[in-house]
Amino acid sequence: MKTKVLCFAVALAFAPAAFAAYKCVDEKGVTRIGQTPPEECGNVPLQEIRDGQVIRTIPPSLTPEQVKAQQEAAEKARQAQKEAAEQQRKDLALLNTYASESEIDMTRDRNVGPITARIKIANERIADVEKRTKEIEEEMEFYKAGKSDKKGKGASKDTPEQLKVDLDRMKKEKVTLEKSIVGYQKEIEQVKAKYDLDRKRWLALKNPQPSK
Repeated sequence: MKTKVLCFAVALAFAPAAFAAYKCVDEKGVTRIGQTPPEECGNVPLQEIRDGQVIRTIPPSLTPEQVKAQQEAAEKARQAQKEAAEQQRKDLALLNTYASESEIDMTRDRNVGPITARIKIANERIADVEKRTKEIEEEMEFYKAGKSDKKGKGASKDTPEQLKVDLDRMKKEKVTLEKSIVGYQKEIEQVKAKYDLDRKRWLALKNPQPSK
């Protein structure tokens, strides 16, 4: 093998000017030379030689794992660039929207106001539902009392089915209203959190910290 490489090297030295060859040291440490890239040079740097001089070094072929890693790194870089551009757009919009910190608080309060109003309406409706529920329960008690009094004239009267239906409807409506209030309260918290973040970002943009 050594004799073959030596002979090729001698031939290379006396080759015509247009002659080109490829050379590498393979993964086993063996020098490979050929007029075309040797198959054993696929995973190692390959030198292209012309007129006895190395004119370029060809990097080794990537493995499927390396290709995948390279693609993932490129996608990650593109995503980071996209997020940076989006953040820049949001920052510009934030600076153009508010002239002062107090304007952010005023905008927050304007957005919280309608939600607070819905909570007030729901609470008022709950009060009406509770009042009607109490009336129905009292009326049902009247029928129960009359039924238990065997001597009374109302002894044969049963509780009207409609009262039971109305009572069930009132109870369900109250549950629905209470759930809606919980939802409104969460919505208010989300609105406040959003504007708190906007304020912090706005202040950071207006008063950037000097880089260390």
